[in-house]
Amino acid sequence: MIILFDLDGTLIDSTDAIVSTFHHSFDVHKKEHPKDEEIMALIGYPLDIMYEKLGIDRGKVWDFVATYKERYREISTIKTELLSCAREAVEEAAKFAKLGIVTTKTGRYSKVLMEHFELMQHFEVLVGREDVEKPKPDAEPILKALEFFDVEGKEVWMIGDTKLDLICAKEAGVNSIGVLSGYDEEETLKKYTNIIYTNALEAIKHLKERKISHT
Repeated sequence: MIILFDLDGTLIDSTDAIVSTFHHSFDVHKKEHPKDEEIMALIGYPLDIMYEKLGIDRGKVWDFVATYKERYREISTIKTELLSCAREAVEEAAKFAKLGIVTTKTGRYSKVLMEHFELMQHFEVLVGREDVEKPKPDAEPILKALEFFDVEGKEVWMIGDTKLDLICAKEAGVNSIGVLSGYDEEETLKKYTNIIYTNALEAIKHLKERKISHT
């Protein structure tokens, strides 16, 4: 079995880091700040799309992104926490499956975070925003991750907290599980998957039982 995890809202809570860094970038570029709720509603999308949806002109978006990344690199490990049961989920999953991470966060910073939490060693691959041309919900991030695995005869599952994760899974032709530890509501997730759990550990318990029943 191959299990791919999203990061934000699935394994980590970096809401504080993301929101505060967005406000920092609006300060630097002297633009009126969006509300916290507006920023949080867009978490999961690539940074350039988030800034566009927050009203920044396309021609200035990458200036904001550069400012964001510079600041985020400094504070990400300080202001990011593992979600409850995330460590147990990863460690349990590693006992019976090959693991990967598929995220719209910058892969370089994501690896630093997972190394900070001493979990990166459990993953065969981490696909971040800079590794693909088309991010979630396009299939490319998952298909890119699967290039690192022998998928012959193996079930592939994507675990994520937003519709972007689940649509990406569907487009890539893999199974999906929605978790309620992140940013989308249950009613939204139900539109894209029929398997939903409270958190990643509950999802992993489901997959472990499934693997046992199929052996």
